[in-house]
Amino acid sequence: MTRSTFLLTTGILFALIAVGHVLRILFAVTVVVAGNSVPMWPSVVAAVVTIYLAYEAFRHRANTSAL
Repeated sequence: MTRSTFLLTTGILFALIAVGHVLRILFAVTVVVAGNSVPMWPSVVAAVVTIYLAYEAFRHRANTSAL
C-alpha cells in the first residue's frame, strides 16, 4: 500500500466516523452502554478530533501527491 493510498483510506475512515458523531449530535440520538446513557459531550469531542484527523490525512495526501 502506498503512502497516498494509506492517507486516503484513513482520511475517509476518520471522515465517516466524524459524520456519525455529527449526526448523533444533530438528531440527539441516545446511546446506551451497559444500561448507562452516554452523554452528548463525548461525541462533540470525538467529532472535533476526527474532523481534524481527516483534514490532516487529506492535507498530507495532497502534499504527498505533489512530490
